[in-house]
Amino acid sequence: MDLHFLGGATTVTGSQYLLDTGRARVLVDCGLFQGSPNEAIRNRVPLAYDPATIDILLLTHAHLDHCGLIPHLVNEGYRGRIIATRGTCELAELVLLDSGKLQEEFAKREARWEKRHPELVAADDAKELAEYQEALDVAAGKIPAPPPKEHVDDAPPPPTTHAGAAERAAAGSEAGPVAPDAATVTSAAVSEEVLVAIAGGASPALPAFRGGGDPDIDVEADLRAQPPHVQVDLDAPLYTARDAERAVQQFDAIDYDQEREVAPGVHATFFDAGHILGSAMIRVRVEAAGAAGPGPARETTIVFSGDLGRPHTPIIRDPTVQTIADYVLIESTYGGREHEPEDEAIRILAETVRMVSDASGVLLVPSFAIGRTQEIVYALDRLLEDGKIPLLPLYLDSPMASKASDIYRRHADYFDDDTRRLLESGDTPLDYPNQTETRDVKDSQAIAQAQRPYMIVASNGMLTGGRVLGHLRNLIDDPAATLLFVGYQGEGTLGAHLQAGATTVMLDGQVRQVRCKVRSISGFSAHADEGELLDWLRHFVDGRRPGDAGFPRTVFLVHGDPQAQIVMEPKVQALGFTTRIPRWREVVTLG
Repeated sequence: MDLHFLGGATTVTGSQYLLDTGRARVLVDCGLFQGSPNEAIRNRVPLAYDPATIDILLLTHAHLDHCGLIPHLVNEGYRGRIIATRGTCELAELVLLDSGKLQEEFAKREARWEKRHPELVAADDAKELAEYQEALDVAAGKIPAPPPKEHVDDAPPPPTTHAGAAERAAAGSEAGPVAPDAATVTSAAVSEEVLVAIAGGASPALPAFRGGGDPDIDVEADLRAQPPHVQVDLDAPLYTARDAERAVQQFDAIDYDQEREVAPGVHATFFDAGHILGSAMIRVRVEAAGAAGPGPARETTIVFSGDLGRPHTPIIRDPTVQTIADYVLIESTYGGREHEPEDEAIRILAETVRMVSDASGVLLVPSFAIGRTQEIVYALDRLLEDGKIPLLPLYLDSPMASKASDIYRRHADYFDDDTRRLLESGDTPLDYPNQTETRDVKDSQAIAQAQRPYMIVASNGMLTGGRVLGHLRNLIDDPAATLLFVGYQGEGTLGAHLQAGATTVMLDGQVRQVRCKVRSISGFSAHADEGELLDWLRHFVDGRRPGDAGFPRTVFLVHGDPQAQIVMEPKVQALGFTTRIPRWREVVTLG
């Protein structure tokens, strides 16, 4: 039985694992790589398998770095079911349709840029091909993967999207770096082309690309020892909105805690992961081929953690405790890091709202549309109910967040006991009393004329695109404005530089002074921190010792950057586990 690590290996994005039991081929997740060019270009590398040979796809949740490659998989020939919870099916449809639309928009912008800058096209194409060649070489094991660092140049380059930019722009990942090459072309809801780069301060250089840049690459020979040549159009959309519409027809909803035989000899159970609505950890139980005769059949149990949420967070339930497995794949996004306590996060939020109110200013909260926005609205509603903040107007400026909130409201059965009790009492914890949802671009632009003080929650959470950049443009040099970060800022993103204290930024090709206040809260993260991940793993010990039934033979650290995994690995080993940090496209035979 082989386990193929096709994504989420020494990187935070691109989650994808192929389990080949000999009788069945099961794919767990099918996500987009996001971040720096040397990672995002991996989306263009031919799949490591024939999609027609995959029996089933199991999906943990609806963030783009876990589901974003599904339409491409279907285009390449996958015709099987895509099993996920009902909440994930609905949210993933929203995410994938948006991703397809964005990729089409970016392809059109790339074409327009090439028409305006014909003298730069050859150099741009050569750079794209070099990135692609390097990704092929890494996939084939010819060279090691370059460091997964995000990058923003000191000055904006020509406004090209480059290969993989559409995938990065469509980023809905709660965690995981979503940095641009050296420019960010935002959603059409803001403007056709908005360049974002950091002015002043040192920026790391991009890794040297070692590929030859030959467009006629024998991809099949490099990756699967097959003869055909494959040529790719690196400027074309990876898939379109219509492709996404076709792909979601293959979704098949499953309830939590109900085991189902999903392929010959393979039984899957989805458990609540407490990350976003519908998120799941998946326990896969594999029957041994040819196991016959008296007594129970031999079997192997593998637990895929997906993205684990934090215990005691609002709205959705806590991550489910797992106690028995032969192998465990655990995310390591926050290896070596701990979040501040939730009470402290709520205190800072309330203090910030009161400060903005007293200054008759504006509070701008960059927030991801799925999960984080709903949690912020919930927190504001509770603070208002408790009399800890004044009733300021709240503008929710994210069409995707509004649609996601509608999906949340339809799935109250996923909520924790506290949220359900609020709903039963007639309360509306997902709706702030004085909120306005701006689904139209003109309404978004009109917010700047609203009477102060007021609050804006807008996507996306790292300032790498979306309507939030339009508001930042208006508020960056306003001393009465406060920019409040409530989530992870990928290294090299505009959000990370502002969070680190940058005093100047470049917006629309102009250097702007940062005069607004900048504050951060880490307690709202939807990812378990290192201590919480280790606490979840401890349940597999539960009085057992290595070699005992149910004690994992190996714990694989996945979905984390190398630095986080290196720090976390010895702490996992201290619990008694044998560990392994798999590389991209590594294949491990499970004993």
